[in-house]
Amino acid sequence: MKKHITNLTLIAALFAASACTDLELTPPDKAVPDVFFQDEESYVSFIARVYSGLAVTGQSGPAGSADISSLDEGFSNYLRQYWQLQELTTDEAVIAWGDEGLPELHNHTWSSANQFVRAMYYRIFFQVSMANEFIRESTPEKLDSRGVSEEGKKEIEYFRAEARFLRALSYWHGIDLFGNIPFYTEETEVGGAAPDQADRATVFNFIESELNDIESQIKEPGTNDYGRADRAAVWMLQAKLYLNAEIYTGTARYADALNAAKKVIDSGAYSMQDTYAHLFRTDNNTSNEIIWAIPFDGQSTQTWGGMTYLVHAPVGGNMQDNVNDETGEDFPDEVSTLYGINGGWAGLRTTSALVDKFPAGQIDERAIFYTNGQNKSIENIGTFQDGYGVLKFQNVSSTGAAGSDLTHADTDYPMFRLAEAYLIYAEAVLRGGGGDPNTALGYINALRERAYNSTAGNITADQMTLDFVLDERARELYWEGTRRQDLIRYNQFTENGIWPWKGGVKEGKTTEKFRELLPIPIAEILANPKLSQNDGY
Repeated sequence: MKKHITNLTLIAALFAASACTDLELTPPDKAVPDVFFQDEESYVSFIARVYSGLAVTGQSGPAGSADISSLDEGFSNYLRQYWQLQELTTDEAVIAWGDEGLPELHNHTWSSANQFVRAMYYRIFFQVSMANEFIRESTPEKLDSRGVSEEGKKEIEYFRAEARFLRALSYWHGIDLFGNIPFYTEETEVGGAAPDQADRATVFNFIESELNDIESQIKEPGTNDYGRADRAAVWMLQAKLYLNAEIYTGTARYADALNAAKKVIDSGAYSMQDTYAHLFRTDNNTSNEIIWAIPFDGQSTQTWGGMTYLVHAPVGGNMQDNVNDETGEDFPDEVSTLYGINGGWAGLRTTSALVDKFPAGQIDERAIFYTNGQNKSIENIGTFQDGYGVLKFQNVSSTGAAGSDLTHADTDYPMFRLAEAYLIYAEAVLRGGGGDPNTALGYINALRERAYNSTAGNITADQMTLDFVLDERARELYWEGTRRQDLIRYNQFTENGIWPWKGGVKEGKTTEKFRELLPIPIAEILANPKLSQNDGY
């Protein structure tokens, strides 16, 4: 069982000002914060709760006291919904299940009533509200009035910067998915009027300003406790924000994306993991490549979303029957030994579009596909055997030891890692952001040398094109929540790109441009007259 930043004490989020109608929050009496924060350790508990909002769904384990009402608690998980909206809407993933609203994601037919879109929207603003409250309650004046020690003040200053980072992260997810969104900060009156809607560029500018401001206030790269954000996490968020800036604001910022990625690389705090697959195992907390991760622990971070979802849902068919993918013979061991789980959910697979990005007949160790008993072509999305299995995330260690719990995974989710900094640098060079083309080529070939265990997959300068980098991002980062953004940035998500079952037809079809944004949930439009719906919905 891994040690995280602290035990994830699930304090009740009674203090948050909410933008949404569906959150289980109560405006506080003014005396409540002063009582709660009498103990300096309360700040540790509170920031742990803000972090854990990315991983868990309520106050008591996997189910029983949900943060968000009117949704299945497992469906309301932040990471699960962010992953689904960034992956199931693309060529990288399909799911066999027919839950209401789920097939709409791959079909590009979602509406403002879609429960999965709604869950993500509420999660974003739940996180913003919790971060706002931590920031509101950790001002120097309040720390002085509560008699916080000088040592405690210093650590809380770091926590405060991290809360601002987490708020910036969720606001980035908000503008990326929904465009113009409700905007409110710690300065907003608790329990006051519904927040105004800010345009995408305004929130972008706020995120940029916040990240610039906290860069010097947060701990240096590689020096923070595991699971807590440091300066390199700030740089990675800047790099990803700037990489997509032209989509968000209409103004390209590729030089800024390159410079932010370069800071990560040049820090020297991170290095490439020797074996690609080990980045997605239970001991990935020891990897020097992962810059920041969402920690999961089978004993203390239990949820039906997050990594529990990502390790169970891709397993089914012959995998569950313990059939060897190489020989077709039965394995002697149980599925719990092979994958560290007590049963597959037979849901997630990939399409031939991703599989075909890996060259046939060559060994690219990133192609972690299960093919035995699986059809490469998908005739029926509801049939698990249609589509290759993806066993990228597993609840076993790099040495094959099962996680501490066979239901809830110990594997952490890598939000930012060094390989993506390499890819951002290369793409920014090709898009005119400056930098050195030879350095960019070296970064791409470093990824490919790991994948091929040799220089056999290396490319030349002439081969390093934007289209190649897009495909290389798919090979390196598939199922890590980047694909929708990448396809939109390359103008291949709606009107141009086609992949199997996009638009609800086997051969795929183009879809409407307006689907590059998701709709604001209809309940929010009805509840807050200040909100305008995105075009097309």
